Amino acid sequence: MARGDAPQDSYHLVGISFFILGLGTLLPWNFFITAIPYFQGRLAGPPNSTARTLSANHTEPEDAFNFNNWVTLLSQLPLLLFTLLNSFLYQCVPEAVRVLGSLLAILLLFALTAALVKVDVSPRPFFGITMASVCLINSFSAVLQGSLFGQLGTMPSTYSTLFLSGQGLAGIFAALAMLMSMASGVDAQTSALGYFITPCVGILVSIVCYLSLPHLKFARYYLAKKPSQAQAHELETKAELLQSDLADGVVPCVGLHSHLVCLPCHHSHGDQLHQSGEVEPVLQPHLLLPSLQHHGLAGAEPDLLLPVAQRGQPAAAPAGLPALPVRAALHAVPRAPEVPAAHPLRTGRLLHHLHAALCRVQ
Repeated sequence: MARGDAPQDSYHLVGISFFILGLGTLLPWNFFITAIPYFQGRLAGPPNSTARTLSANHTEPEDAFNFNNWVTLLSQLPLLLFTLLNSFLYQCVPEAVRVLGSLLAILLLFALTAALVKVDVSPRPFFGITMASVCLINSFSAVLQGSLFGQLGTMPSTYSTLFLSGQGLAGIFAALAMLMSMASGVDAQTSALGYFITPCVGILVSIVCYLSLPHLKFARYYLAKKPSQAQAHELETKAELLQSDLADGVVPCVGLHSHLVCLPCHHSHGDQLHQSGEVEPVLQPHLLLPSLQHHGLAGAEPDLLLPVAQRGQPAAAPAGLPALPVRAALHAVPRAPEVPAAHPLRTGRLLHHLHAALCRVQ
């Protein structure tokens, strides 16, 4: 199917789905790091200190567990390792399993974080559970983002932009949710519970959007392509672009090789015309072979193409090409025969020719 035959994105549903998926990939982690005062309050105070952790008058407690340092280490290290591991996982784990499995795992981890708001846990076990959640959330996020970017590679670049825009909105959304929870007027424990439930809803919406993609014709057309099919589509697109360049009379010269051929040239001396041969470099456009074979102009041994424009006459399209107005016609010129290599002269004859040349100079 050619590029022009691709289905349309009806009502931009695929674009909206990838925007929400971009929002869902970074929304949990942005909610997590925005609530760092909540975690520091749970680690600093007694087990029943949850009620004061999101209060507007709350002063930052002493970081006895080096919470910020551990969060930075246990978030970036798994992110790096699982981003590299994802390069091997795609060979043995299906793409849908990686995406849906990662979304479900992040959903369960955030549900656990929301449940701990109502559970009284001493600081040390709470710190261990929180660090394990940080490590696992970033591990699954790395697999999720790598898998989704792999799918976006088979789609037009506009959808990658929408996906990145959704990721950029995740941080703004988390900050607004924190401000709303602090200004809601309810008790801090209920406010914290509602704050952590919000990303769970976002993940559920992302799962629904991903499951809806196979039911959309536009997404099915691009996502069903394998790497070999994507490469074939890329070659087909290049062939279409080359055909349009041929129709406009523009011959690309990237990666071409030059060969010397003898071309007839006409010189006017008074009322007589003299024909002579001149050696000129002619480009052999290897990039045009797919288009030429499509029009039947290239065989097993490709010819040389020479753009020729005659004065006072519109250039006619060659046989086999569409009759479109062009600025330069393409004429097939056979490849010049190879000149055999000259044999080295003997020493005596070489000196004889050198002496004769010196005598002519004098």
